[in-house]
Amino acid sequence: MCPVTDETPATGLTELHARRFLTTDAARTDKVARWHAKGRRTARENIGDLIDPGSFVEYGRFITAAQERRRDLADLVVETPADGIIGGTATVAGMPCAVLSYDYLVMAGTQGMRGHRKSDRLIEIIGRMRLPAVFFTEGGGGRPGDTDIPLVSALDVGSFALWGELEGVVPRIAVVSGRCFAGNAVLAGSADLRIATPDANLGMAGPAMIAGGGLGTFTPEEIGPVKDQTTNGVIDLLVEDEAAAVQAVRAVLSHLEPAADGGEADDQADLRTLLPHNDREAFDVRPVVEALADIDSVTWLREAYAPELVTALARIDGIPVGVVANQSTHLAGAITSDASVKAADFLALCERWGLPVVSLVDTPGFMVGPEAERGGLVRHASRMVVAGAQLSTPLVGVILRRGYGLGAQAMLGGSTHRPLLTVAWPDAHLGPMGLEGAVRLSMAAELAAMPETEREERVAVLTEEFRKQASALNAARVFEIDDVIDPAETRAIIAATLRRGR
Repeated sequence: MCPVTDETPATGLTELHARRFLTTDAARTDKVARWHAKGRRTARENIGDLIDPGSFVEYGRFITAAQERRRDLADLVVETPADGIIGGTATVAGMPCAVLSYDYLVMAGTQGMRGHRKSDRLIEIIGRMRLPAVFFTEGGGGRPGDTDIPLVSALDVGSFALWGELEGVVPRIAVVSGRCFAGNAVLAGSADLRIATPDANLGMAGPAMIAGGGLGTFTPEEIGPVKDQTTNGVIDLLVEDEAAAVQAVRAVLSHLEPAADGGEADDQADLRTLLPHNDREAFDVRPVVEALADIDSVTWLREAYAPELVTALARIDGIPVGVVANQSTHLAGAITSDASVKAADFLALCERWGLPVVSLVDTPGFMVGPEAERGGLVRHASRMVVAGAQLSTPLVGVILRRGYGLGAQAMLGGSTHRPLLTVAWPDAHLGPMGLEGAVRLSMAAELAAMPETEREERVAVLTEEFRKQASALNAARVFEIDDVIDPAETRAIIAATLRRGR
């Protein structure tokens, strides 16, 4: 190869740098300024904020929209850089990963045919290199205007199947901001985790497709707004803006790193006073999670969906974990159909990502009755049990207060002996069902024969007797659980067990 000298013609290199410049934000300052005026960041700005400086290896930056039959090539080079999808490999805090982003400033982030070829290529590379993937999916779905590639249906594009095949192979995080419809929404929905900003709209079809199907006229803001997609569980993590979304991605990726040697936590003696003295009184379980976890390591997921169950990513003494906990401030912590789905999804996520699970139990059991059954409780509850039973990652169970019935078993992978370790706090109670319900069921004939004035008094007396029988120490005496511990010991015992069980 001939070395480049001062006398060597630089025509090729000059053209390269000129063409490369046209793919940058600096080549479209007016568009970028209008975008910034809306409080938005460009695709390249989001990628640049996420990855380590200088680490991006980009694929397909020079492709243009396949529209040369109806537009000048020079126009396409300037107006359709990268065919509206930017992607490549990089590092984030030193961790190798892949990053893709649709570019809304190029034809509203729609999916062109050359762009599909690029996403096909990148998704295949992600699988081959086993890279965690972050996908900024804002965009309007398929693009009908490409003319250079013979098309009838375009249903043979591979990106959706290739992206779906990566489930369980690599972690996939989607970031949704602005409009995300049709194919873009499918890519977001197929990810393991979805992070969204308040201005996001996420739907299987945009306004044009809905109107074209004769289903009415709607504005983009009416289709899949955040208030709907958080309460139904589609969005896992809601953040305030794109900058916060990038920080959230970084936080989530940090849970994929190997266990550290240790971590700082608050005074563990505080755990002795976080539960109310009255075991019928509701309490917020989140401070318990935060006290057990390393400082500032908790990432809450699906907070608005099935709030009777809490799910989070965290670190305990440097060990990345998934945490599932009953939340007694909602429905007394009973496990509903939605909570069962939330738990099953989360346990499956922890299994795919290789995260140990810590389960904090305080539940009266599954929410039962005719209304609960109309929501498919049997199917959803069973799915939760199966997801827990199939965990191959370590599971540690801690019964904080109430561990009743099949709901408690589901929180523990199906049995108190399913986790690597099942412990209880001193004031906890365990039983095949709620204590008062157990009294009313087992003593039904005797109670029915009593005068009504005496019946409730008798129920109260018998319930207190059942309470003594159902104490954690009594359950430990017959070895239904492994130990009863001081709450202040919980973090150390969890960490020790997980370090030995990996």
